[in-house]
Amino acid sequence: MPNHLIAPSLLAADFRRLDQAIDLVNNSEADWFHLDVMDGNFVPNISFGQFIIEQVARDAKKYLDVHLMIEDPGRYIESFAAAGAHGITVHAEACNHLHRVIQQIKDAGCQAGVALNPHTPVNVLENVIEDLDLVLIMTVNPGFGGQKFIYQSIPKIRQAYDLITVHNSSALIEVDGGIGLQNAQKVLEAGARVLVAGSAVFKADDPRATISKMKGINPNPVALI
Repeated sequence: MPNHLIAPSLLAADFRRLDQAIDLVNNSEADWFHLDVMDGNFVPNISFGQFIIEQVARDAKKYLDVHLMIEDPGRYIESFAAAGAHGITVHAEACNHLHRVIQQIKDAGCQAGVALNPHTPVNVLENVIEDLDLVLIMTVNPGFGGQKFIYQSIPKIRQAYDLITVHNSSALIEVDGGIGLQNAQKVLEAGARVLVAGSAVFKADDPRATISKMKGINPNPVALI
């Protein structure tokens, strides 16, 4: 049976009908809500912040996976936790003191994740991997929805899987960027456990059916040996 998780990204939803998007995820086979916070500095765009997450948290019945694409995220950990985040992921590239920020996240009562941009090697996590609950591999350059998947990222997913295995870490690998039915199986076979899907879900003719199909993918178990 599939044991991977699907995390629709609300960034791709129609924010005029945000309540409908929340209901869609609540009443689908999706496992998490993925919430992309952008500051216009670390990435080019500005998306939303704590206020929107508070609104989502009021009606969401599933895990809130908050992805901070912001500079100096340590300044805001407590406020995002208070807004309702269950997990908070920061970018390694945005943290001068990554270990300290990871501990801030845990002290705030949330699960801790670290994201890596396409150019950032997995080995930057060598000394913190045992503290992590999530490793987020970006398969597009962050800051824009609807980008094409970077296929060179697949070996990097496997590198993260191997690092987790060697260190006996409990971290899950999440993959974000251009994920859809066309590449989800390859990503899962490389070692991913959580699939972030934005446009593939919210731009689909039948979003719930798309989530169900992604949830139903059975990766080849030999690929993970």
